[in-house]
Amino acid sequence: MEIQLSVIIINYNGKHFLKDCFESLQIALKNIQHEILVLDNNSQDGSCDFIKQNYPNVFLIESKINFGFGKGNNEAVKKAKGKYVLLFNNDTILLDDISPAIKILEERSDVGVIGIKMLNANKEYVPVFGNFPNVSNMFMMKKLQQMGEEFATGNFSKPHYEVDWLGGSFLLLSKELFQGVGGFDEDYFMYVEDVDFSKKIANRNLKRLFVPEMSYIHYVGFNKSKNPLLIKGYKIFIKKHTKGLDKLMLSLALTTNSMVKKLKLALRLD
Repeated sequence: MEIQLSVIIINYNGKHFLKDCFESLQIALKNIQHEILVLDNNSQDGSCDFIKQNYPNVFLIESKINFGFGKGNNEAVKKAKGKYVLLFNNDTILLDDISPAIKILEERSDVGVIGIKMLNANKEYVPVFGNFPNVSNMFMMKKLQQMGEEFATGNFSKPHYEVDWLGGSFLLLSKELFQGVGGFDEDYFMYVEDVDFSKKIANRNLKRLFVPEMSYIHYVGFNKSKNPLLIKGYKIFIKKHTKGLDKLMLSLALTTNSMVKKLKLALRLD
């Protein structure tokens, strides 16, 4: 039978998350012809043996090096057989049938990629989308996700919303589009590759759609210790997607942001 959906999971030392992740997919995707592909980034925690022993139907790609998130997804999608791909983190639990989201992609040619509501380990709403970089949000990154009251509270009144970018822990799109935009830019190792990916889809005049009626739990997420990687990622984004005065102003704002963060860290103010 034809596979409709390929679920792509990048794993690095995430053995303790895999059982819950796989079992949630089995339940939520029971009405969808699907496959699960895991690219393992040279884990040292026995992840590969665990998958082979307990989930023989999972297609396992064992890398001998750590590709990172973007390149790992690019390599895995090459092996995917589905018309659609779901890029899904290993430290996640899918809570709902995503057939309605697939239906949107089937019926609306103006939609490129879909994201759904993310919850943390305590099942509290967490924004997983944002605005493309501008001078204001490069100076104060918390403004990247300031998009109005509904986005701040998680109390949504509409079935879907257009956003600039969607977070990489859940991205649903056609395999054709993923490959058409060249997948993830491999100059990013971790962080901001999802913003870049959404920008490439936006450049095709395709919508990035947030659909809050479906949700998933994401256990780990971002923490402040990873700020240097975030700064590095946005430096790459600005270099690739801006020019002239805009590029100069964004770079200046980001540099100032980085200096303030370093000062706060040195003075133990943050």
